[in-house]
Amino acid sequence: MERASSDTALPRKTEDNGGIMLMLLIFILAGAFSAIAKEMGCVDSVVNLTLSILPGNFILVGLFVAACIVSLSIGTSCGTIAALTPIAAGIASTTAISVPMATAVVVGGSLFGDNLSFISDTTIMATKTQGCRMSDKFRANIGIAFPAAVIAIAAYLFLGRGIQSDTAAGTIELWHILPYMAIFVLALTGMNVIQVLIIGILAASFLGLYTGAADVHVLWVSAQEGIQGMHDLIIVTIIAAVIIDRLRKRGVIDWLIMHMGRIISSRRGAELSIAGTVVAVDILTANNTIAILAVGPVARSISYRYGIEPRRSASILDTMSCFAQGIIPWGAQLLIAAGLASVSPLDIIPYLYYPYILGTITIINIILYKK
Repeated sequence: MERASSDTALPRKTEDNGGIMLMLLIFILAGAFSAIAKEMGCVDSVVNLTLSILPGNFILVGLFVAACIVSLSIGTSCGTIAALTPIAAGIASTTAISVPMATAVVVGGSLFGDNLSFISDTTIMATKTQGCRMSDKFRANIGIAFPAAVIAIAAYLFLGRGIQSDTAAGTIELWHILPYMAIFVLALTGMNVIQVLIIGILAASFLGLYTGAADVHVLWVSAQEGIQGMHDLIIVTIIAAVIIDRLRKRGVIDWLIMHMGRIISSRRGAELSIAGTVVAVDILTANNTIAILAVGPVARSISYRYGIEPRRSASILDTMSCFAQGIIPWGAQLLIAAGLASVSPLDIIPYLYYPYILGTITIINIILYKK
């Protein structure tokens, strides 16, 4: 598509106060759901089910798939890394796998789910800033993330040949998987995310009461802890939203769009500029959610001018921010993983196959994409 004329009408505002409040409500509900589901033992069942399906010599694949499924279910890469890194480090100590490699496998899988999950903060931020439905963004994303995951799995199959592990999967309660399945299926149908999360919270709570795993008090405390766990994200989101709004009112964002427009001459160039900008901001902020929020208004205006579908701009923002977040040694993901595995973040970086593959496929997709 040729460069649009400079007088093309642009959306003047990408996110009003009501949109920010809705976003914060989604964060609160997502935190409550994740905490309640974890308290019910849902995370352990998902991990154990995944590890039990694959043969022992497929342990690298098992760890990666487990991280993919857990992060897709709970919507957080950091939470997945915290849950699975001790398991990965323990398995590595009983096999020929190095601890940094086992840890990197978990980090990679956690980014897969964080990029695609309907309750991930990056998904919420990307879809809200670009004005598209989560189900549409998921369909745009899966065409990039799934091939990247398949290539990563092939690499892990090759690297894991002959590796054996005596680590047995724990108890599997299939009932515990239902809340996550409900979240995934309902969100994929296009149901409003608020309704989806409320149903998920009710399903997980009913499961806990029905099985006797928890009473009303335990559920209430778990929900509070989950919401408190989102506290930092909520505060930073509010601060970032205020700063971005001030910059918009002072014309900084319009100035940036205008100057970027001078060097962008095509739709492909516009998509590459969105990808490069969100990567740069993520490297500076070490937070992919805030990077998406900061770049979102500019990305939406550029997308509008060059005819880029909102679901595609949301997908590029989310995918490239997850790529950047997954490979910077000062990011929360690598710091958590390194701390739990007692290794240096720099030791993990060479084995981060999935993030590298994800970023490469995204760039190739942008170059070759035809509307």
